[in-house]
Amino acid sequence: MSSRNISLAVVMDPIQSIHPEKDTTLALMLNAERRGWQIHYLEIQDLFLKNGMPWGKTRRVTVKDDLKDWYSLFEVKEQPLDQFDIILMRKDPPVTLEYIYATYILEHAEANGSLVINKPQSLRDANEKMYATWFPHCMAPTLVSANIHTLKSFVHEHETVVFKPLAGMGGHSIFKCDIRDPNLSVVLETLTDYGSRYTMAQKYIPEIVKGDKRIFLIDGDPIPIALARIPKKGEFRGNLAVGGKGEAVPLSDRDLWICNQIGNTLKNRGLSFVGIDVIGDYLTEINITSPTCVRELEAQASINVTDRILDAMLEKLTE
Repeated sequence: MSSRNISLAVVMDPIQSIHPEKDTTLALMLNAERRGWQIHYLEIQDLFLKNGMPWGKTRRVTVKDDLKDWYSLFEVKEQPLDQFDIILMRKDPPVTLEYIYATYILEHAEANGSLVINKPQSLRDANEKMYATWFPHCMAPTLVSANIHTLKSFVHEHETVVFKPLAGMGGHSIFKCDIRDPNLSVVLETLTDYGSRYTMAQKYIPEIVKGDKRIFLIDGDPIPIALARIPKKGEFRGNLAVGGKGEAVPLSDRDLWICNQIGNTLKNRGLSFVGIDVIGDYLTEINITSPTCVRELEAQASINVTDRILDAMLEKLTE
């Protein structure tokens, strides 16, 4: 199959609302455009299942690297999803029930021959916070619980702890607390909704001051350069969305060891494009829905991540 004949459907958030200067999905689409691929755009509500067949209300889209005028959309067309060679699922978290239902529809397209990245079943199974817990030997001490007493006991055990909502992204609603924090009870009441909702607690890793490294793995193989997201002054969160500064850094021996521990599992589960987070010596998250920071890394390092991602897709088509 000629690369120029590839048809690509991209399921994403509203394209008019993205930040084009840093949007990874747009970076992938720009690369596909340069290759002559035919790109179609969908939002999650455009997917539907009719008599067991997956369909979409698609729009042909062209893109360009222009911060004021980055896309052009054409007329809506209803067509079977399995007419596309590749379907790229890039809807941002949270993973709602509607997101889950969409993966069921995409699974029908996959069964009919389309390559869906990432694999729909694995998008359902691998929660971005929880999935890392399958590799406890790579992680700092971690607890997932809805019980406020249990969470408080974890703080007393480890003194300083970071709490995260399981469905969050971009550093939203992340709290750092220690055993003397007068707000500990209200933080836990808020995150757990008074003991009815799970939250994650991780021992605070002081090496965050050197950056929260975003490492990309493509079919289980790591890109050799990471983006260390360094917290701004007065912050403990390195996320770029809350003001962190990105700095390209080579992977350490420990980073490579972590990637080696998880790479084959990711590949075998059809998680082709993954961004993991590493602080100090520890894995903290495995991001699979719509990993970001590709444009920031490519701007700093002489490496083309989107080339590697699209090349991997082409290789899968010929397997």
